[in-house]
Amino acid sequence: MERFDPAQLSIPELHGHLVGAIGPRPIALASTIDADGRPNVSPFSFFNVFGANPPLMIFSPARRGRDNTTKHSYHNVKAVPEVVINVVTYSMVHQISLASTEFAEGVNEFEKAGLTPIASEKVKPFRVKESPVQFECVVRQVIETGTGGAAGNLVICEVVMIHIDPAVMTDGKIDQRKIDLIGRMGGYFYARAHGDALFELAQPTTKIGVGVDSLPKEARLSTTLTGSDLGKLGAILAVPDETAVNEYKLTELSDTFIERQGDRDALLYALHQHAHDLLQQDRVEEAWKTLLAFNAH
Repeated sequence: MERFDPAQLSIPELHGHLVGAIGPRPIALASTIDADGRPNVSPFSFFNVFGANPPLMIFSPARRGRDNTTKHSYHNVKAVPEVVINVVTYSMVHQISLASTEFAEGVNEFEKAGLTPIASEKVKPFRVKESPVQFECVVRQVIETGTGGAAGNLVICEVVMIHIDPAVMTDGKIDQRKIDLIGRMGGYFYARAHGDALFELAQPTTKIGVGVDSLPKEARLSTTLTGSDLGKLGAILAVPDETAVNEYKLTELSDTFIERQGDRDALLYALHQHAHDLLQQDRVEEAWKTLLAFNAH
């Protein structure tokens, strides 16, 4: 591993490592107004949701690294502590990029980017019609993390109204295969949450898996099994018992043992490869039996 001390890096180098590794980052298309009521809309990828009770979001219109100037959105939320956070979809990506242009103060980015402002219900800033989900927010706090170039300005927002386009919903919930969100990566790269890029993974709740440490040592140290494989194996609720393992060994693995009799390394590799293949099909219990069969009697 190469080592980097942030104190020894230039701001562009440090910024590049941070945004190159932390991603894809959700994008907040933040709509604000200034003290004179002039609208502003700009995207920020230093953004996420941080709670549901109360519903809190934070985005950071950070200081510019090159000249330490501050952004219009930052000044606006200090003057009028309200914001609409609009989510960003693939169909909007070029307009969002255009809205990130550093136009002069007072220039209407809605007009420049071809976005449609629509009135909000509880806050003064406009919503973005093209966004399928719009969060009207009250700014509860702004935390300046520093005074140097590239320092963050954390805008902590509480959601007071949510607008969702029914076209991205199924059975009352936002459908991840319909909403087509994008995320920011390092450099000029973006990611699209669409098609084969999406996958589902059940999350542990009250059920406690046995853990990776329950696996035989040779399985934990395997060069064939991946970290994802080990995670699947560790999530099982109970390790197969000896009787089940021996039965599986005799009925499903007998040829593997016979063909590699006397060659433990070849047998171990074959079993680990077979377990890996089973895990690709989510046949977790069979993979466990395969791994335990190596030392079964």
